Amino acid sequence: MSMTVLTVDDSRTMREMLRLALTDAGYRVVQAEDGLHGLEVLAAEAPEVIVTDINMPRMDGFGFIEEVRSDPHYRGVPILVLTTESDAEKKNRARMAGATGWIVKPFNPVKLVDAIRRVAA
Repeated sequence: MSMTVLTVDDSRTMREMLRLALTDAGYRVVQAEDGLHGLEVLAAEAPEVIVTDINMPRMDGFGFIEEVRSDPHYRGVPILVLTTESDAEKKNRARMAGATGWIVKPFNPVKLVDAIRRVAA
């Protein structure tokens, strides 16, 4: 059975790029447009890995990560942050919120899949 990855990003283009990169690598992909939508999708799915953007409307990536981590069911689910931000302070904030790793956009599909394989192992 293929592993499910939840991607949370407000950019349709980015969601499409993620979907292509991940389905090509054999993953099942479920998608959300922002943090609030991500929590709704999470309630209906059981992804093995979450990839989230930081800058999004309604609920940003930090809030989303904190919400996910506050639920004991998802405490062990790896969360990769995929963002244009490379700021150390933001990285630290994401880590404090419970992020597992950090990938800077534009992402390299091979590196992304490698990172997902690593955190899911």
